[in-house]
Amino acid sequence: MAYLAQKVRTCWWFPEGGDKAAAFYVSLLPDSHIEGGHGPEGGPPLVIEFTLAGAPMMILNAPGGPAPNHAASVSVLTESQEETDRLWTALTANGGQEVMCGWLTDRWGVSWQIVPRRLPEMLGSPDAAARNGAMAAMQTMVKLDIAALEAAFAG
Repeated sequence: MAYLAQKVRTCWWFPEGGDKAAAFYVSLLPDSHIEGGHGPEGGPPLVIEFTLAGAPMMILNAPGGPAPNHAASVSVLTESQEETDRLWTALTANGGQEVMCGWLTDRWGVSWQIVPRRLPEMLGSPDAAARNGAMAAMQTMVKLDIAALEAAFAG
């Protein structure tokens, strides 16, 4: 059983559609796959275990529970604007919502942060003016724009 293979695994409670969400999530990122699911005969799995970009995850697919919300989020470091755009488009499709500063909520209510890897590098710079420029630019954005962040960082 895959669940027993990991000491720690993040679990989300989905009132419904957890199996579809897990299949969608693993289609988005490399090193992602469904490990398995189990539950009552003849219905959707109660538990879906999967790996998302190498991180062990699990969805409890059970009516009556709380839906995912912004109290927890998935943060994905992207390597390019193309990857940022691809993930943003996929996750906001079919009812997802853009938020601010690289945050969005997908159609199941899961919050995501789509963050170009370059942004934390800029925000960790010893140059306070450059760091503040990048931070100020980020705070005006919905989906993060690497070129605009770089321009603000450069002053």
